[in-house]
Amino acid sequence: MASAEETENSNQRGEDEIPTDLNGRRPLKLRRYDSLDIESAMVKGHHGHGLQQGASWAVILQLAFQCIGVVYGDIGTSPLYVYASTFPNGIKHKDDIIGVLSLIYYTLTLLPLVKYVFIVLRANDNGNGGTFALYSLLCRHAKIGLIPSQQAEDKDVSNYKLDLPSSRLGWSSKVKSVLEGSQAAKFILLFFTMLATSLVIGDGILTPCISVLSAVGGVKAATPAMTEGRVVWISVAILILLFSFQRFGTDKVGYSFAPILCVWFSIIAAIGLYNFISYDPTVVKALNPWEIIKYFRRNGKDAWVSLGGVVLCITGTEALFADLGHFAVKSIQISTCLVTYPALILQYSGQASYLRHHPGDVGNAFFKAIPGPVYWPVFAVAILAAIIASQAMISGTFSILQQSLSLGCFPRVKVVHTSAKYEGQVYIPEVNFILMFACVCVTLGFRTTEKIGNAYGIAVVFAETITSSFMVLVMLIIWKKHILIVIGYIVIIMSVEFTYLSSVMYKFPHGGYLPIAFATVSITIMYIWNYVYRKKYYYEMDHKVSPDQLRDIASQSNLCRIPGLSIFYSELVHGIPPIFEHYAANIPALHSVLVFVSFKSLPISKIPQEERFLFRRVQPRQLGVFRCIVRYGYTDVRSDHEEPFEKVLVERLKEFIRDEYWLDSLRQQSKHDRIENETEGSKDGINENENANNEGRREGEEELNKQVEKEIEALEKAWRAGVIHLMGENEVVAGKGSSIGKKILINYGYSFLKKNLRQSDKVLDIPHKRLLKVGMTYEL
Repeated sequence: MASAEETENSNQRGEDEIPTDLNGRRPLKLRRYDSLDIESAMVKGHHGHGLQQGASWAVILQLAFQCIGVVYGDIGTSPLYVYASTFPNGIKHKDDIIGVLSLIYYTLTLLPLVKYVFIVLRANDNGNGGTFALYSLLCRHAKIGLIPSQQAEDKDVSNYKLDLPSSRLGWSSKVKSVLEGSQAAKFILLFFTMLATSLVIGDGILTPCISVLSAVGGVKAATPAMTEGRVVWISVAILILLFSFQRFGTDKVGYSFAPILCVWFSIIAAIGLYNFISYDPTVVKALNPWEIIKYFRRNGKDAWVSLGGVVLCITGTEALFADLGHFAVKSIQISTCLVTYPALILQYSGQASYLRHHPGDVGNAFFKAIPGPVYWPVFAVAILAAIIASQAMISGTFSILQQSLSLGCFPRVKVVHTSAKYEGQVYIPEVNFILMFACVCVTLGFRTTEKIGNAYGIAVVFAETITSSFMVLVMLIIWKKHILIVIGYIVIIMSVEFTYLSSVMYKFPHGGYLPIAFATVSITIMYIWNYVYRKKYYYEMDHKVSPDQLRDIASQSNLCRIPGLSIFYSELVHGIPPIFEHYAANIPALHSVLVFVSFKSLPISKIPQEERFLFRRVQPRQLGVFRCIVRYGYTDVRSDHEEPFEKVLVERLKEFIRDEYWLDSLRQQSKHDRIENETEGSKDGINENENANNEGRREGEEELNKQVEKEIEALEKAWRAGVIHLMGENEVVAGKGSSIGKKILINYGYSFLKKNLRQSDKVLDIPHKRLLKVGMTYEL
């Protein structure tokens, strides 16, 4: 392995001085290959999310059109029920509608527009959003991860993006030190990350229920013959069809729904403008925030309770961030500023203008305010738009669960990339089925939207407050913003969110417990899986096989080497797992070439193919044993290779062997050069020494070339002889003396999840005919 000084000097050579390798190739850059001990290669070419950098305006506008159909369905249909939810007992004072409209104006402006579109979207992780994206960003810039798998070479991945030097390091360093030095702080961050994810899942269940029920309930209002039972069963049928459509992918779903939502936003904007002009244009005075204060003075506690209805105007806002991996920052910013925000402002203003003259219609303000000639066409589009509203949270649920899965916080499930054209568009069959089943159960159980409506705001506001809390850490640790800016964010944005949170929690006994119940189930599953995942890793760390132990195992007289290539899979990054020693003790035979493969998820969204494989040889050379780390980002799919994984592995291993010998030749050449410089004597003596050194150098290169070809031939021979995939099948049990809670969590909770979910070989697409599972019991 070349030293850091040698590597730096080699990189600074002129183009004509760069040496060629043993095959006469001229490398673009001298790279380091002993990458499991020190930094690995820097490879040019891939930088970040494919949708964020280098995307043409045609692609961005295309995605802006698509995201209208996927992201904004929920927030776009909120005018159907916001005023009715805010005034459940009717409008007591004529000016109350002005105060509520002012609340809606500033809530839509501060939270969806300012906070998400212009602040939170900037905290994307190479184009991916969601709470786990924020958590991953923080894990990269501070050592707050609970799995000790960080390595020096992780920072060399081209889109790792560590922080740049800054003059504002005071608060950043203090906060970073507190988080890194406190185990409790690390657990709290992970817990709230899981909680926010669970709340999004709960919202992904509630949104389809209330959207579809409200849509079909509208048909009941228009047709008295439609009974409640028929409404419920029609809603169930629509839900099943909606979730069945998800397997076609966000790309097709977006193109199918986007035209309908575009028509919807055009209609509500036009009707809102018509009502605003026709009834009472003076509602524009709601732009004055003093109207909010007057509203609270008149109504006191009732005004505070009504905030639970006002906050429904931003339902689905978290989808703006969670669905970012499906689209792009610019596409969401364009569609929000040019379509969604103006249409919503006009519609709420138009309804308020209508209600100033017809306060008794507040219970069904949207449909009552529709001009007669266009009532039925608008009604039909409203039904379609309400059904489509569920798409935003379904897509967001898929995105955020994919991230948690890759970071060891969710059980193994199948992730399907539904678009070869756009990165980040995924579909998870198991989760889709669970969401559908839960939606059907809620619809059949509650049968009306009243209790679901009470629960609706809790999941939304709770998730948004958690996102804001993470954003404060991002501003301090990563962006290194001035403390006054951070305080301003807390005062302006977070104070509003906590006020809304206090109001929606008031409805907890009246159905608000529903998203909390869903979140409790989800976070329990995530906590059990992550807890055992960490315990298993620490167990393997404590019992790993050292290089000396491996050499002793390989030199045992009763152990025979047979032709073939053996790939031993493990999650352990720092060494060889203990299950290998268990295997060698029971099956005294090893293949001629043995590669220990560890899959590692980095806290970044994507890792380029050329930077994915890291190799190290286990000495001595004649053992034919290598270690390999295959690195993935949390949005990468582990079966995304165009060729079989084993073929890609062998090709990369050949490159490693060639480059390793080439580095050896450089070291020998450097050694000869130093000897030559130290040689003293006459000019003739020097010439004779140069000739002798050149001859020796050529002979050394020829010998190394022969050794390279011999080892590569041995590798190819082993590959042709057959490849066997060895995978540890660990049985995890609680250790002796464990508490009752730990025994229940590991022996029953984790075992149930593992038995009923997808196995590792299915996730990795390993051929069953060449798979050998090795069993071992871990006592944690």
